[in-house]
Amino acid sequence: MSTDLLEQFLNYLAIEKGLRPKSLEAYRRDLQDWLDFAAERERAVTSTSIDSVLSLFLVHMHDRGLSPRSMARKSSALKGFYKFLQREGQVATDPTALLERPKIGRPLPKVLSHQEIERILQQPDVSTAFGLRDRAILELLYATGIRESELIDLKLGNLNAAAEFLNVTGKGGRERIVPVGQYAINAVADYLIKGRPVLCKDITERTLFLNPYGRAMSRMGLWKIIRKYALQAGINRDVSPHIFRHSCATHMLEGGASIMAVQEMLGHVDVSTTQIYTHLTSKDLQNIHRKAHPRGR
Repeated sequence: MSTDLLEQFLNYLAIEKGLRPKSLEAYRRDLQDWLDFAAERERAVTSTSIDSVLSLFLVHMHDRGLSPRSMARKSSALKGFYKFLQREGQVATDPTALLERPKIGRPLPKVLSHQEIERILQQPDVSTAFGLRDRAILELLYATGIRESELIDLKLGNLNAAAEFLNVTGKGGRERIVPVGQYAINAVADYLIKGRPVLCKDITERTLFLNPYGRAMSRMGLWKIIRKYALQAGINRDVSPHIFRHSCATHMLEGGASIMAVQEMLGHVDVSTTQIYTHLTSKDLQNIHRKAHPRGR
């Protein structure tokens, strides 16, 4: 099969689907692997013989040690490629129609320990406006488990300190009420009194957490803050705002919260999304079983 057809497909993805260069390059690599594989075996890649070649290709990829996620991506690229070729009249039938997509197990979320969270929370220098802001951010992320986008979008009126709750607008514009602990409330109050007035350049600005220019923070700016304090705390692995969300959910379940309560707090539409955290807390039960059961070792 000619690489001209691959170029036509990539042009289609760029123009009709609006794919970005990074995504197009991933498609190019995956499909070039397939074309090279077929060429090496000197087989005619036609609608009558391609099925077995495709199966051999996926077996070959598996033998190379590709992860299920990478296998699924290649399978998806092949399906899209041959649907395009069939539509363009280059092949009579879609040879990938019966190709099964490799199943991807949902990865367990990364979680910080209680001690790691505490070390990070102690890092900001609260003698500065930025330190007050950053401590309030960290405390709020851990206390509520809100998403990074939800934190960035918070306005001054979203926190009800007296009632100890946060009004959050999540995915799909869905609003929810999230309880907030006293540590986070105190940290936000300190920031509002002594930190935010220093950062604010426009009295009409309603965004809660401000960047050095007095405007809403960017996602990258928030990530840099989290990574900075994680490194200062001696945690060398990647730490993102989302890890605070995972840690909040896991620590609540460990503390006895019901999965339905955590689902509501995190804003998960489907409880199965929340259930992933129970796999983490079940490790404690496994450890107890190993230590206590006569045949657990």
